[in-house]
Amino acid sequence: MLRDKLEQLGPGLAVAATVAIAAMFLSEHYGASAMLFALLIGMSLNFLSEDGRCVAGIKVGAKVVLRAGVALLGLRISAGQIAELGLATVLMVMAVVVLTMALGVVLARACSLSTRFGVLTAGAVAICGASAAMAIVAVLPRHAMSERDTSLTVIGVTALSTLAMILYPIITVELGLDFREAGIFLGATIHDVAQVVGAGYGVSKETGDTATIVKLLRVAMLLPVVVVISFVTRRSYAEGEKKAPLVPWFAVVFALLVGVNSTGWVPQPVAALSGELSRWCLVTAIAAIGMTTSLKQLAVVGMRPVVLMVLQTVTLALMVGGLMRL
Repeated sequence: MLRDKLEQLGPGLAVAATVAIAAMFLSEHYGASAMLFALLIGMSLNFLSEDGRCVAGIKVGAKVVLRAGVALLGLRISAGQIAELGLATVLMVMAVVVLTMALGVVLARACSLSTRFGVLTAGAVAICGASAAMAIVAVLPRHAMSERDTSLTVIGVTALSTLAMILYPIITVELGLDFREAGIFLGATIHDVAQVVGAGYGVSKETGDTATIVKLLRVAMLLPVVVVISFVTRRSYAEGEKKAPLVPWFAVVFALLVGVNSTGWVPQPVAALSGELSRWCLVTAIAAIGMTTSLKQLAVVGMRPVVLMVLQTVTLALMVGGLMRL
């Protein structure tokens, strides 16, 4: 039984893992996002998902491995880290996430794009970039363009996050923010964790520490957002279509791991190993998603998704800047 399963899933998972290794290598040597490299290399191998021995493993990589990677993010967050920020900062970040999600849907409709795509991109912008996009897509009703939408979102938020990593530290200087204020701004506005770390510690250690904790608070918002989206979208399923659980298993594990990590019982090496394992799972999953994405599908979309993600990103930065002034 186990041997048959390995024979069925092994080839596809092995290809996805190989792409992940290549993406990690390129990321370390050229400084770009490993997820972006994994997605682009995976897209070049799209033919493997259409027919042959790799199909089943690629599907599992894009779903099960993805969910495992999101669940393991829980060990990066603790209640103590959040408490260190102070109530005002916590409330501001929570409000910004909610407002970005709501405005993201409104902007999507203004751009003549689907509400579903608006929710997906807004979640990626508001919470934690590509990781949030993959968690949210796991609870949205599936449709013919699910992989295309996910790939578009990952490419867009990764590019914008990299641009923000370069520009936002300059903006904090122009605004005259001190190290702690700069950390709050960077952590609350840049999409991906890696770019937050790069931007924060590029300014100062204090800025980097603050930015990382604020970013982890945004990551913690992933759980309630996923649960709310799951609850709201259950009515969108077609009759007879299998519904995702109201509270997905990866969200439950995520919450449990946050609780365990908050006790202080988890040794630092274990937490670090979990974070690294989560990263590998997510990069492998995005490689598999890339393999299920056709370049032809991406080519016909046009500029509207790009405009939408730029508007969502700018709106987020303006909201954070405005609330910090207040």
